[in-house]
Amino acid sequence: QVQLVESGGGSVQAGGSLRLSCTASRLIGRRYCMSWFRQAPGKGREGVAAIRLDEDDSTSYIDSVQGRFHISQDNAKNTLYLQMNSLKPEDSAIYYCAADSDLSFPCNVLVTSEGRYKYWGQGTQVTVSS
Repeated sequence: QVQLVESGGGSVQAGGSLRLSCTASRLIGRRYCMSWFRQAPGKGREGVAAIRLDEDDSTSYIDSVQGRFHISQDNAKNTLYLQMNSLKPEDSAIYYCAADSDLSFPCNVLVTSEGRYKYWGQGTQVTVSS
């Protein structure tokens, strides 16, 4: 059983930065699709960024965070990161990391939904004040 634990959330003012971390236990092999999702109060969970961990390590982002957020992974530490810059109040949400070892499905936040992922973390709160 893979366990994902997020950290790094907090409260910042608009324009500030945060780096979220997601540490994974018992990942077998390196080929995974890993993503960050978020859920604001009263809204559904939406994918924010994804990284396909294979020969290319290709990434994808939703339009609203493109150029401000950066997803990366440190294989030696089994840790997924989300660097968030120029934060806006509308970025406030609970952020979750997700993972799945099945790469036969697309690993692209623009075309896949939360049902694509088998493993989830418990979430970390991000609050951006204006």
